[in-house]
Amino acid sequence: MINLKLIDTNFDEFNKKLIAKKVDSKALKELLDLYNELKSTKLELENLQAIQNSKSKEVGIKARNGEDISELKKELDLNKQCVQTLQEKVNLLDESLNQKASHIPNIIDDDVPFGEDENDNAQLKKVLEIPKFDFEPKPHYELGESLGWLDFERGVKLSGSRFTAIKGLGAKLNRALVNYMIDFNISRGFELVNVPFVVKPEILYGTGQLPKFEEDLYKINEDELYLIPTSEVPVTNLYNDEILTDLPLKMTCYSHCFRREAGSAGRDTRGMIRQHQFEKVELVSITKADESDKVFDEMVSCASDLLTSLELPHRHMLLCSGDLGFSAAKTIDLEVWLPSQNCYREISSISNCRDFQARRAKIRYKDGKKNILAHTLNGSSLAVGRTLIAIMENFQQSNGSIKIPKVLEKYM
Repeated sequence: MINLKLIDTNFDEFNKKLIAKKVDSKALKELLDLYNELKSTKLELENLQAIQNSKSKEVGIKARNGEDISELKKELDLNKQCVQTLQEKVNLLDESLNQKASHIPNIIDDDVPFGEDENDNAQLKKVLEIPKFDFEPKPHYELGESLGWLDFERGVKLSGSRFTAIKGLGAKLNRALVNYMIDFNISRGFELVNVPFVVKPEILYGTGQLPKFEEDLYKINEDELYLIPTSEVPVTNLYNDEILTDLPLKMTCYSHCFRREAGSAGRDTRGMIRQHQFEKVELVSITKADESDKVFDEMVSCASDLLTSLELPHRHMLLCSGDLGFSAAKTIDLEVWLPSQNCYREISSISNCRDFQARRAKIRYKDGKKNILAHTLNGSSLAVGRTLIAIMENFQQSNGSIKIPKVLEKYM
């Protein structure tokens, strides 16, 4: 949830940063009007409550002195009715404000470039040289089918489009990647956690998926539960509505992820780039406000070094305002080189959400006697399927076989 106090302190900057994130200025004006109405109504209510307290004391004094209090009691009863009416109005305005605010994304950090879409993202650096082939490199789906690793036809038979069965050595390499990623992240100080793959609606609200992105979620209607789109959701919410004393918390988690991919029709229809079910090893951190930049850099380095250890060429991209996710204040994408597409494709997104998710999920920490909203961060380390694809394409041989990166050999 955005910090609504920013409307009061610096609305112009607040407005500018949210419009840069493609929020309709009309929606922001409605939010401002509602906020001001709630503020003035609360002030009116407080004044009436003060009058009520003052008159109640006056009634008590006059009653003890044997004075006539009938007229005063009438005033008191009338004022009480006004207080109740205003309290109901405040409750309705507060509920309406929170409902509108729940659809407003996080504001961007000051160093995030303004831009419309991925074409305006800023390249920060490239890591490793892209491979050169003395033959025409094949796409992963051709390699996977010829080796018997990827079975798209039977995946579709089981579950429909955008589902894939992985078999044989492909499945073994997939598992090796999961185990290696977990071990790598643990060596960098991230604690391994296992979490449920289904969650309550309020848990998805805590990290910002609900109510705005319900169409992208798979729902179990009978139980009012949802399949997770990423383990960021349950891992961050492990500490939902808690006051923490020992920060930072740095966690890593393996999970399957489920996304309906609403609105992605016609994009990446061949192969395993965009699936409804995929595996991911995630990094999640909960920090104090003054430590989140440091932890963000650690998470970016962890994911990038992991790719480097797998000998996969990649680049760091600072996302512009128009390409940022709903909850993110700042994101660096790591994009891996795919020879068949002759371009880099996203394989990890590391985001600092500042206190946006913590405000929704009520995650706080003690600072002296005060409770302060924590900062939450998350990032893929890595998307397993896309890493498998990248290894297949970058390590392919002229005879159609696939070499295995040295660090994975013991896991195979």
